[in-house]
Amino acid sequence: MAAEDTASTRLGAGRQHLRPLKRRGLVLLRLTAIVFAVLLFCEFLIYYLVIFRCSWPAVKTPADAGGLGTPEPVLRAMFLADTHLLGAVRGHWLDKLRREWQMERAFQTALWLLQPEVVFILGDVFDEGKWSSSQAWADDVGRFWKIFRHPPHVQLRAVAGNHDIGFHYQMNTYKIKRFEKVFNPERLFSWKGINFVMINSVALEGDSCDICSGAEAELLEISHRLNCSREQEHRPQECGDRQRLPASAPILLQHFPLYRRNDANCSGKDAAPPDEKYTPFKERYDALSQEASRKLLWWLRPRLVLSGHTHSACEVLHGAGVLEVSVPSFSWRNRNNPSFIMGSVTPTEYALAKCYLPCEDTVLTTYCTAAGGLVLLTLVHAGLVASPFHFGWNMLRKFKTT
Repeated sequence: MAAEDTASTRLGAGRQHLRPLKRRGLVLLRLTAIVFAVLLFCEFLIYYLVIFRCSWPAVKTPADAGGLGTPEPVLRAMFLADTHLLGAVRGHWLDKLRREWQMERAFQTALWLLQPEVVFILGDVFDEGKWSSSQAWADDVGRFWKIFRHPPHVQLRAVAGNHDIGFHYQMNTYKIKRFEKVFNPERLFSWKGINFVMINSVALEGDSCDICSGAEAELLEISHRLNCSREQEHRPQECGDRQRLPASAPILLQHFPLYRRNDANCSGKDAAPPDEKYTPFKERYDALSQEASRKLLWWLRPRLVLSGHTHSACEVLHGAGVLEVSVPSFSWRNRNNPSFIMGSVTPTEYALAKCYLPCEDTVLTTYCTAAGGLVLLTLVHAGLVASPFHFGWNMLRKFKTT
């Protein structure tokens, strides 16, 4: 009997010793599950929850107005700007990791949910293209195609920005060709009866340099082709046998915005901050010159202009009511609330809508709140802090007794 009592005592002591270990294991499992859930939400799910609210805008077609004939095809185009992929010189590894992961998740989620047919990036694709070496450029390009990978049926086009090839005094033929080797060099892109003209803004300096003269000559040729497409029924002899373009006013895509004094008339939650709105724009630095802007509007007669460069949103009417939309930056590095533009476009009409991405401070606040909760749970389990539930229950009982 004594031996049996001793064995029972030892067994009971062993069970009592295992109970704290089981409790610790359960607590550790719960903490791990909370950490995993927060990471899953902040790094994946939040992009689906936010972008899911975006939808393609409805565009009017002749069929909608009671017209006869086949409805015009609608092209779904996505416009984003100023991704600024960091380079080898100024790019801290943590900054690269955080901001590039944000852009990758945002872009891939938008592709999956919204199914665009074409994506346009309005310049400053890279942050250090203006001075990067051949090896650094190759590394940056490789990271770009990983972040912005897309299926073959989706076209991706980009225009050059000042960070891609440098400002006018830094620009040269080598940098331009290097950029055009990655992205299609065509200035004129037509699809579904819609003409897009993609401008090298940096080359519109107006000082007759070789690159600038060549860019203007190319734009004049495009202007002639567009005019022929519009007036081919009235003046067919002037157009000759050249390939005809769709008879549609073009959409102008460029990095620098057309000339405006400042952002004073821009509004919205992603417009420039109040302390920057009234800062005068420098021609050929913050915006195109007045002369270059007049030439583009006169030569190309666009129905819509989209630009980047300022990292903030703005809508401006030029000339005879031509709308220009400045697209904010796509990266957390340049703003807390990045976004992109969704366009439903036909040969005669267009409709635009803005799609916001998750705000960086929302993600940081979620992480900080979760970290505080984890610390509190750990302290409660260790007995260093009273459980908030028991504390509240005791306070309620005291309140009832009084």
